[in-house]
Amino acid sequence: MILQPGVGPIRAEAYLPAEPATLLWGRLPCAGDVPLLGVTPGTEVTFDTVSHEGLLEDQGRDPRAFFARHGVPAGEVLDDAVAIAASDLPHAFGVDGPHLVSRPIHVEGARRGDLLAMTLVEALPRVPYGVVSNRHGKGALAGELPAGGDTVSVFAAVSDDGTRGLMPLRDGGEPVVSFPLAPFLGVMGVATATPERAHSVPPGAHGGNLDINLLTAGATLYLPVQVDGALAYVGDPHFAQGGGEVSLTAMEASLRATVRLDVVPREDAVHRFGELAGPLAETREHLVPTGLDPDLDVAVQNCVRAAIALLGARYGMAPHLAYAYLSAATDFDVSQVVDVVKGVHARIRKSDFPRQP
Repeated sequence: MILQPGVGPIRAEAYLPAEPATLLWGRLPCAGDVPLLGVTPGTEVTFDTVSHEGLLEDQGRDPRAFFARHGVPAGEVLDDAVAIAASDLPHAFGVDGPHLVSRPIHVEGARRGDLLAMTLVEALPRVPYGVVSNRHGKGALAGELPAGGDTVSVFAAVSDDGTRGLMPLRDGGEPVVSFPLAPFLGVMGVATATPERAHSVPPGAHGGNLDINLLTAGATLYLPVQVDGALAYVGDPHFAQGGGEVSLTAMEASLRATVRLDVVPREDAVHRFGELAGPLAETREHLVPTGLDPDLDVAVQNCVRAAIALLGARYGMAPHLAYAYLSAATDFDVSQVVDVVKGVHARIRKSDFPRQP
């Protein structure tokens, strides 16, 4: 099914379509932004998110023409993607980021010092295809790829059962390599306490473009609230991403995503997680502290420090013992290396520890 705007299953009563009036392009909400709506904690919001692939200026800013070259019929191109590309939604190519990001939502009662909990409840693919790109001399092999400096956008189809991505081994089609899909939102965040909107590419304490591939349906991202009301937003939908996201993008593809917004008051937050300076994720199996820095070595160090502090706050574990445990039992994964600020996240198994009262 093609999930055109307003068509098909919409889980939440609060529904935000993707329209020029509901989006920012390449920038993130800040303290001065007027929220699209206000919600009480515990509210689910369904967002139609749109991938920037096929809309960007170096791809012609014409998604119907772009995807037609890959055999996609006009009726399987999203109407909102076409409208956004044809609109006057501000976007300075090469200056702003590429991401289409929702304008913010005010969460009642969220105050600085609290945590905003953003739980991905559902992530429905809106189309049966996506794109993986390498461009702008970026990616892990900047200067080597893309060859000749031209943008390379690789079309990836979705298998008939909707579970796997399909990509050719060579230009021209068959044979193909297939890989599992695991949809998630690359961008989930809170507004920065600044008068100007931050660039959408580098992540930070506000969250933003974290690109943590564990944040699939059921996972929660905790973010330190920076402005009253939190001013939450989402974007950058993915069907799949490997740790590192080395070519520059993941399998970028549009999702209908339902997110539950909760507030963790400061006292409760400190009791459960300690003093968080940046994002923390949680899945059914893992606690996922993060580390961010332009230097990947420093990002790893920051993640280790965050993990030690988390184990101390949550379980009362002594720092030297937490350090030893992390070395023996915890994987530290590279989230991404292509977003100016590099990301690392740890996967701490909750089942290794005594159950919390």
